[in-house]
Amino acid sequence: MKKHAVVTGGGSGIGAAVAKRLLADGFRVTLMGRSEDRLRSSQAALGDVAIQICDVGNEDSVTDAFAAVGEVDILVNNAGQVETAPLARTSLELWQRLLNVNLTGSFLCSRAVLPGMLLRKEGRIINVASTAALKGYAYVAAYCAAKHGVLGLTRAMALEVAAKGVTVNAVCPGYTETDIVANAVDTIVAKTGRTAEQARTELAKVNPQGRLIQPEEVADTVAWIVGNSAINGQAIAVCGGETM
Repeated sequence: MKKHAVVTGGGSGIGAAVAKRLLADGFRVTLMGRSEDRLRSSQAALGDVAIQICDVGNEDSVTDAFAAVGEVDILVNNAGQVETAPLARTSLELWQRLLNVNLTGSFLCSRAVLPGMLLRKEGRIINVASTAALKGYAYVAAYCAAKHGVLGLTRAMALEVAAKGVTVNAVCPGYTETDIVANAVDTIVAKTGRTAEQARTELAKVNPQGRLIQPEEVADTVAWIVGNSAINGQAIAVCGGETM
């Protein structure tokens, strides 16, 4: 019987790329997300995947979603959100919303699958963090705080389960060719008057390789972690050398 992988935020970008790679590697894949339209679009593109509506920041939604999909062997916590604001103009609502999606969502989903993994003495939890878990960026304090929290959660869980057949790791992509970067480009254009191409070049320069990371490169890293039982509690940067 095929092992079952669940990818949250699976409707586009990194999540869809991870799902495609795991499907190619022979796993049964379920995509989770809040947008049924996006999930169905990914399902149409990928083929043999299941979809499940889930708001990862809502405890009841997470409980119901994971009860519906059954045993999970691999969990990829990919759902995330970013919004820019200077700290002095960061509202409590924005702060709590970004922590809820980016950090609490990883906690709730991990908690939902961990008992089954421990019972079977096998499992993989992979948190898609960000280089914002490893360094600071101006104007995204809430996002950086949430992603730093994801890394702390990863390391704590990894130690709890280290001798029980389960591994917990994080992948930390730099600026990646996704909707988040597209939105960042739009913001730069609106606030600075630069062209979209100039904005993309500015973001790409953060990577010493001078380019944006591709979602498939993050997916390759996830697949590598899935296949290695000795990799545990690690934050794997996928950023061309932006962090070392």
